[in-house]
Amino acid sequence: MTRPVVAVAIGRSHYRRMFSPEALADLEAVAEVVHHSGDEPASKPDLLGLLTEARACITSWGTAPLDAEVVAAAGRLGHLAHMGGSVKRFVSAAVWERRIRVTSASVTLARDVAETTLGLMIVGRKRIWPLGRHVRDGGWRDSPVWDRWDARELARATVGLIGAGRVGRSVIGLLAGFEADILVFDPYLTDEEAGQLGVQKTGLHELAERSDVVSIHCPYNERTHRMIDAGVLGRLRDGAVLINTARGGVIDEAALIEELQTGRIFAFLDVTDPEPPAPDSPLRRLDNVVVTPHIAGCIENCHRMGELAAEEVRRYLAGEPAINEVTPDMLDRIA
Repeated sequence: MTRPVVAVAIGRSHYRRMFSPEALADLEAVAEVVHHSGDEPASKPDLLGLLTEARACITSWGTAPLDAEVVAAAGRLGHLAHMGGSVKRFVSAAVWERRIRVTSASVTLARDVAETTLGLMIVGRKRIWPLGRHVRDGGWRDSPVWDRWDARELARATVGLIGAGRVGRSVIGLLAGFEADILVFDPYLTDEEAGQLGVQKTGLHELAERSDVVSIHCPYNERTHRMIDAGVLGRLRDGAVLINTARGGVIDEAALIEELQTGRIFAFLDVTDPEPPAPDSPLRRLDNVVVTPHIAGCIENCHRMGELAAEEVRRYLAGEPAINEVTPDMLDRIA
């Protein structure tokens, strides 16, 4: 019996980062695996040749989209297993029209982002960055800097989460041991879901006014573009910590810079708009903001994504339900 063909389109230079030996062995156990031979992710011409016999394919950051021409050339393709933060750039109307099953390994990436977020919440409340600089410059507790950036705990703080998707819910789980009061702004979150999660639904302005820490986890789209504007930022408490590990465009960056220049709040930005910030951006100079180069998710070891993608392929070929299927009606809630 001819074995089904599975195409891996991520590029050879990314294998060590994305696939454990076990994941590759799992793929080879259920299919004939064909590999894009280039070091970098497959381009559209690469896909046109790679997918001709494939029943399933595995994509990741940088792979060309499966547009109508690619789908037409991939006559046997029935499953797209994506490893990355969002599938939106990689699918097309042709994918849905052919009823190609789309799965995402982003649930594992969400855990990495949530863990980074929790770390930023802890060091943000403890004022690690400003107080560390203060001690480096010769200071200690007996100074106005201590009064301004007094170290506090995350335990029993009020945490506001903007978005309760995969990352937001992972953060909620990680906060369970901190006895935090968790407020959530998410138009898609039902009252029943909020009750099950143990959080309180609020409006965006109320969340800003009540929270000690505000963390952004919503998708970026036309509705969330610069949603965190001057009106929201001006309602943040003095000393509040603002964290953005979602997308830079969710924040009105000019308004954020203006608010940061007052010295009232502290921000951790793993994403900016534009990215990276301009060389002369005040975000690179202000003392009350830390900008990191989009590292909240997995960087060196994304093996959990590769292992989940391999399992999704196995399930598809075996006729079993997917673990993390993406359907067209979900796209509005995806970054």
